[in-house]
Amino acid sequence: MGGQQPQTGSQPYAPFGPIYQPYPGAYAYPTPPEPQPYAQQPYPQTNPFPTYTPQPTLSERLGKEGAGSRLLAWVGGAVTLLGVVLLLVLAVQRGWLGPLPRVLVGAVFGAALVGTGAWLHRKPAARTGAFALAATGIATLYLDAIAATSLYELLPVPAGLAVGLVTAVGGLLLAVMWNSPLLASSVVVACGVCAPVITQGFTPELVTFLLIIQISTVPVQLRRSWWSLSLTSAIPPLTASLIGTVLHTQNTGVAVATGFVSAAISLIMLRRRENDPTLLAVLAVAPLPVLAAAMVLPKTQAALLAGAVAVVLVATWPFVRGQAGTVAGVAGLVAALQATVTEFDGGAVLLGEALALAFAARYTKNRFVLGGSLAFAVIGGLVAIVVDVPPAILVVPRAHTTADLLAALAAAALMLGAAIALTWAAVRLEILNPSKLLPWLPGGLAALYGAAGLVLCVALLAVPGRSGFLLGHALITVSWTVAALVLLLRGIAVVALRVVGLVLVAAAVAKLVLFDLAALDGLARVGAFLGAGLVLLLAGSRYARMVASR
Repeated sequence: MGGQQPQTGSQPYAPFGPIYQPYPGAYAYPTPPEPQPYAQQPYPQTNPFPTYTPQPTLSERLGKEGAGSRLLAWVGGAVTLLGVVLLLVLAVQRGWLGPLPRVLVGAVFGAALVGTGAWLHRKPAARTGAFALAATGIATLYLDAIAATSLYELLPVPAGLAVGLVTAVGGLLLAVMWNSPLLASSVVVACGVCAPVITQGFTPELVTFLLIIQISTVPVQLRRSWWSLSLTSAIPPLTASLIGTVLHTQNTGVAVATGFVSAAISLIMLRRRENDPTLLAVLAVAPLPVLAAAMVLPKTQAALLAGAVAVVLVATWPFVRGQAGTVAGVAGLVAALQATVTEFDGGAVLLGEALALAFAARYTKNRFVLGGSLAFAVIGGLVAIVVDVPPAILVVPRAHTTADLLAALAAAALMLGAAIALTWAAVRLEILNPSKLLPWLPGGLAALYGAAGLVLCVALLAVPGRSGFLLGHALITVSWTVAALVLLLRGIAVVALRVVGLVLVAAAVAKLVLFDLAALDGLARVGAFLGAGLVLLLAGSRYARMVASR
């Protein structure tokens, strides 16, 4: 019972195969089956933890075999190139030979270096020196073309540009053939560092030659993903253009060309290498020469130039994929900020732009646009508090012109609207948590200040002088209590609104006791206390009924 017994004379139960008994009556152990090979598909060998390969330190890199020779070769090439530059400068100062012989000697010397590098490249053991010699020779030829064009004026500018383009393209083709990003970057860096010495300053010719190098790298960047070439080709023209703008040694057209070329090349490359950090960085700083040039122009021209940059970059935003559109849009917002600050003195226009950006962020669901709106609102609000609606206009009864009151009215209304729109957009985009009070505080204070300025300016426009000031403050106190009532009613389901309403009630009562009681007199004081009291009574009864009904 309890289990089926094997019949007498039958084979014993063996779950793992036949039972081995060395002699009759011995205890039998079942023999486990032989493992069968898995012939259909091998078990995949996976490693859930990725192997971390530590990066070699600087001392380990220098300690590798051949590192010393590479270092010596490249340092020697840099020193040789600097010697060529110094020789050209000294030849000009001492009057050695004539301009044409100097150019011919430089061309022969550069060609000899390139030829020697090509000869050494045939041997694998000597390729380190070949790279350094070729880079030095190509840079020498390019600097020789610069000297022949801008220093000696042996070549017209178009011919000099053509020679420089051919030289740069030849060097980059050689780098592609040898598959050496270091050679390509070294040529670009060498030309960018030494060219200002040849041109004797940051002239338009210098920036033009550097732009030629940058343009000549486009085919190589399209074929090879060499991030170092993207960076080294963009830095020299942008830096030279910025310095030339600060030193007033170049015109606005050169700065515009530099920014346009750098931005266009970055956008072209980003279509093939999306979200490349190097290209994104170049795109972000490309407008800097144009914005720097706008700072040295007259007011209207500066605002138009910066505004044009803003329009182009912001219009590019929706049509560019990935992070490139965001970078272009943010740069466009910076340009728009500069244009606005340059053209307008107060903060009303900035607050208006912040209001428009808040609505744009809400309907495009773009957090970067909301960040731009916040930046415009903060800067515009601070400017408005200092210039348009200073605290003195709220606490000191004095005469104001109609134009000043209208400007203050516009700034206060836009401050109120921007604070409300920003908070609303932040809640809709799930950036601001409705259940937490602290993030609401900055927007609430800005809205409170804007509402107070709006009411007071309307009162002063309607009733000028001290009477309008007293009436305005009475209306401010009553409006605060009305706003508190609205927030409490809306806060039945939202805790944060209920808390904000109670805080606003406390602010209205504090204003009554600390300011209205002392600053107001007569009917204004009575009206403030009666109006606020009646509204608070209504709020209490209405709020109690709504809570009871829930």
